[in-house]
Amino acid sequence: MNASISEAGLAVEQHWRDLAGRRRLYSLAGLALFFLAMGGSLWFANETSAGKFWDRLPYFFDFVDQMTPRDATEVGRALFDLPSPYDDGSLKFNYPEGRVELAHGLYLPEYVYKMVETINIALTATLIGFSLGFVLCFFAASNLVTRRWLRFFVRRFLEILRAFPEIVIAGFFLAVLSLGAVPAIIAVAIHTTGALGKMFFEVVENADMKPDEGLRAVGASWLERVRFGIVPQVMPNFLSYGLLRLEINVRASTIIGAVGGGGIGEELRLAISRNHEAKTLAIVLLLLITITAVDQLSAVLRRKLVGEQAFAFGAG
Repeated sequence: MNASISEAGLAVEQHWRDLAGRRRLYSLAGLALFFLAMGGSLWFANETSAGKFWDRLPYFFDFVDQMTPRDATEVGRALFDLPSPYDDGSLKFNYPEGRVELAHGLYLPEYVYKMVETINIALTATLIGFSLGFVLCFFAASNLVTRRWLRFFVRRFLEILRAFPEIVIAGFFLAVLSLGAVPAIIAVAIHTTGALGKMFFEVVENADMKPDEGLRAVGASWLERVRFGIVPQVMPNFLSYGLLRLEINVRASTIIGAVGGGGIGEELRLAISRNHEAKTLAIVLLLLITITAVDQLSAVLRRKLVGEQAFAFGAG
């Protein structure tokens, strides 16, 4: 009996040793493939005309040196449109057209104005995307729609909307509608509709269907079942996802601004291209403060909506 037990133990131990050896072999093979792919990618990037990575790398530190302001107060002056003692005519700060006058002689600084414009683009696009995603998600949920062809069509439509990055969509609309905030809003709203629509219908499919069964038993219509049986359950999660998407859209609106979509991104591109170090750092500082504030406010609101425990579980 003892001999058979010891033989079984040895067999189990040998089996685990074989598995461990196999795992080590797979891990080494995976690392080798990773470094091979990384090396090939860097070689390709260096050899193609897309960019000489290693040749241009030393110039990175020259750029950092060029972006160093001449004194500690220069960034503050650039941020609040104050005159610079180093102004030779090329550093002139111009207010945008339709500048905001808060009082006599008191104006909203240009970069703050542009940052507000970027937030407005993100907020408007998020509201449009949230509304469209809200409507479409119920037609894509398998627990609410029995017609497979309808679910298939809505889901593929949402996939198409989110298939292309915002900047690609913006490039198309900028070519058609010219430069400005409207193409940026359309581009971000289209991608937001696809992204939120997918997340929303997944939430709907995980909803408790007992209220829906009760409403169906008393003869409620499909719209009434959705309105009173599903929406109260899913709305906190919908709002949480909407706030999370707003954070993403603020960053996306900044990037689109750099290609002609208006807002602070356009000013950042101009400041970098003209080697205006104080302006560049002022915009980067303003972006950092704004995005951090939006993230923190969104996190607080999401905690209130879905509860501390659910938020901690989702964050983990």
